[in-house]
Amino acid sequence: MSAETSVSAIRRRGLMLVLSSPSGAGKSTIARSLLESDPGLELSVSVTTRARRGSEIEGVHYHFRSKREFEILRDNDELLEWAEVHGNFYATPREPAEKAMAEGRDMLFDIDWQGAQQLKEKMRGDIVSIFILPPSMKELKARLKRRAEDSDEVIAKRLENARLEIEQWRQYDYVVVNHDLNAAFAEVRAIVTAERLRRDRRPGLFDFVAGLLEEETE
Repeated sequence: MSAETSVSAIRRRGLMLVLSSPSGAGKSTIARSLLESDPGLELSVSVTTRARRGSEIEGVHYHFRSKREFEILRDNDELLEWAEVHGNFYATPREPAEKAMAEGRDMLFDIDWQGAQQLKEKMRGDIVSIFILPPSMKELKARLKRRAEDSDEVIAKRLENARLEIEQWRQYDYVVVNHDLNAAFAEVRAIVTAERLRRDRRPGLFDFVAGLLEEETE
């Protein structure tokens, strides 16, 4: 095995990358770009009690469950975080996340600050949390209007909620201001690269360093 191969093969624990932001700040676009550009990153598929839409695929977009099935998962501590949104429940299943971490695979979580806090309580050492901020509230409003998806009333409500969400920025490991999407994406990628190289995420370093010390130089 060459030195380069042995370095790339150093065993490591996966990380849970949490992205949060107020609506319109660019979180979903950055998350999508990450998934498209990084084959080592996979999206955490949530459990939901919401009815499946015609275009949605079980196990790809969501794990669709009845309310009773959801309650059983919750009561058996099989969910890392959960929330009720507009009368439906959404959650992160525990088993796929723990399996991915143990196998050195990285998972992306596109969730709000409340879900992020619940994840930290269960998997603190595995979490890397990033909060995406808009450059200004005026620009955030403009972006919401450019999406042309919501009425003025809904946009006003989103902006009101945005202020409440932004107040949670101190709870995150990193904060990225999305003034320019390409620059913000580059910063997020740099964070992921650095976190993957952290010593405490690479248990395989013990064997690698032991091998270095035993290696003959002649």
